[in-house]
Amino acid sequence: MNILNFKPNRPLASVLPAQVATISIAVSALLAPAVVHAQTAPAWPSKPIILVVTYPPGGGADTMARLLAPKLGEALGQTVVVENKPGASGQIGATAVARAAPDGYTLMLDASSFAVNPALYAKIPYDTDKAFRPIGVVALFPNVLLVNAQWSAKSVADLVTAAKARPDAVAYASSGNGSAQHLAGALFESAAKVEMAHIPYKGGGPALNDVVGGQVPVFFGNLASTLGHIQGGKLRALAVTSAKRSPILPEVPTLAEAGIQGAEVYEWNVLLAPAGTPEAVVNKLSAALQKTLESPDIKARIAQLGGEIQKGDPDAAQRFVRQQIGLWARVIKARGIALE
Repeated sequence: MNILNFKPNRPLASVLPAQVATISIAVSALLAPAVVHAQTAPAWPSKPIILVVTYPPGGGADTMARLLAPKLGEALGQTVVVENKPGASGQIGATAVARAAPDGYTLMLDASSFAVNPALYAKIPYDTDKAFRPIGVVALFPNVLLVNAQWSAKSVADLVTAAKARPDAVAYASSGNGSAQHLAGALFESAAKVEMAHIPYKGGGPALNDVVGGQVPVFFGNLASTLGHIQGGKLRALAVTSAKRSPILPEVPTLAEAGIQGAEVYEWNVLLAPAGTPEAVVNKLSAALQKTLESPDIKARIAQLGGEIQKGDPDAAQRFVRQQIGLWARVIKARGIALE
């Protein structure tokens, strides 16, 4: 057939509309499932959120999680359920969260040991830096350098003089090797250029009791657990480990004010999600956390515990956690700290 001489049986104008109509129907059929899915996909969050605490009920991290959970749930419009998964200095719970679906429905509230474990343990079952996405640092809790009220040191200078006069004769207690109290003491030793004897206990309670009882003279404790003993005259506060004085103990100097530079240290809590959680969800969680921390009740309770609420976006939280990982890696290596 000579295409130049081709004459259609019907005018083209009558053919094209029918073809267009057929194509339109076909395209609509193909797009319909996607449109329906977009219209029916639930907005996040659409179900309760699990907040894993890596320590047992009753501890500092658990207290903070249960304080935050109701207000966090209000901000998100869903219930936030606290679930304790203790063990191995937080590694049991962290492993579970690292392996959870990165959908925003499983979160973790951890403590300072999160940044200590990579240097303290030869092997842990997750990559601390890559397995999690920090949402926000909740609060910083400074330690207090304490001595038994009957001991001779009345100031940080007195303590340093005593420790330099007799290396390893002055002892400090802690809740165990690699604990927050141990690391605070080790950092102080490095900064003050002294050598003290570390006495590890199986828990903070027994360690504090022996300092109160006079068996061990020195302790680096948190304000929440030691304030009663300070106010009762059984312990003497020589300094706080924060950058500025605590409103609870305004008469007590910072270590820097007392002449010890580079020993600023805190216990802290951080909210994290599994790596790969969508940034839109991360940002929504961050906004909810910041709103929660603005609650007068939350502010008052954290202040009572001696804490300082932190503000900042997820990237700021990530920088803080990485800085803490680096700090404790250096201290642990320099002081030769190891688990027994």
